[in-house]
Amino acid sequence: MDEKLELFLEHLRVVRGTSAHSIRAYGTDVAGFLAFVEETGEAIDPLLVRRYLAHLQRSGLSKRSTARKVSALHAFFGYMVRHGYIATDPTEGIRGPKRDKTLPRTVSEGQLTRLIEAPDRSKPEGLRDRAILEVLYATGLRVSELLSLTAGDAAHDSDQLRVVGKRDKERLVLLGRPAMEALRQYVLAGRPTLAARSKTPTDALFLGRNGTKLVPSSVFRILEKYVAATSDTLKISPHTLRHSFATHMLDHGADLRSVQELLGYESLTATEIYTHVSSQRLKEVYDRTHPRASADDARMQR
Repeated sequence: MDEKLELFLEHLRVVRGTSAHSIRAYGTDVAGFLAFVEETGEAIDPLLVRRYLAHLQRSGLSKRSTARKVSALHAFFGYMVRHGYIATDPTEGIRGPKRDKTLPRTVSEGQLTRLIEAPDRSKPEGLRDRAILEVLYATGLRVSELLSLTAGDAAHDSDQLRVVGKRDKERLVLLGRPAMEALRQYVLAGRPTLAARSKTPTDALFLGRNGTKLVPSSVFRILEKYVAATSDTLKISPHTLRHSFATHMLDHGADLRSVQELLGYESLTATEIYTHVSSQRLKEVYDRTHPRASADDARMQR
């Protein structure tokens, strides 16, 4: 099984283009189950999988983490069946625990403006960082999607970008004028300087200070740098910009289906959580339009 796990992880990397971070998570989750199997000495079947989930629950693992492990096992054994290594999937029909819904963390429009304008654009790294922040907020891209962009993707000075999301699904995302301008300045004046520092050419759009392809952990550090420079209390991740993108779109009147398409969600249900964050907008619309929303207005009409 350990050998098959290595083949599965290689399949994720080469065929699916899965990020290194996700591959490590898949490896850890599946290896944990295989260690449990070895400890019990029993054959892998649906009953053993359920016993493993009960074991995780007794150990105090959160519902979110348990659900992630179940998802990893589904992917691994699905791969095993498709490639003929096993005849039946022992995880078929097994669902992880229903996760508690938590509202996504967002940032106000004012805070985001200060954050995006913080990079020093007199330096190539500053031009890159401004472009990264603008594009993340303008498009709602995941970090993995951002770093999959190539120089050719941004070469046409277009207000659209074609990105490859989860499960290799392609979609178009839109750029506003500030993001287009930041990207144009980076491509013209920032990226060439960074690219010249490397002896190994790469077509990746966003480069590190040594001219190599930027990695996800670097994007986290870039964001942390400007968060620290603009706020004493703000704690966010690149995914917070994705949440803020969706929430602010809804705040300004976008419909849920459009936001779903831009985020690349297959199901509308995954997008509905943002309606809770945008409830303040609904309250404002109600207060402005309903004839009896205000008690004072009702009294004045008597």
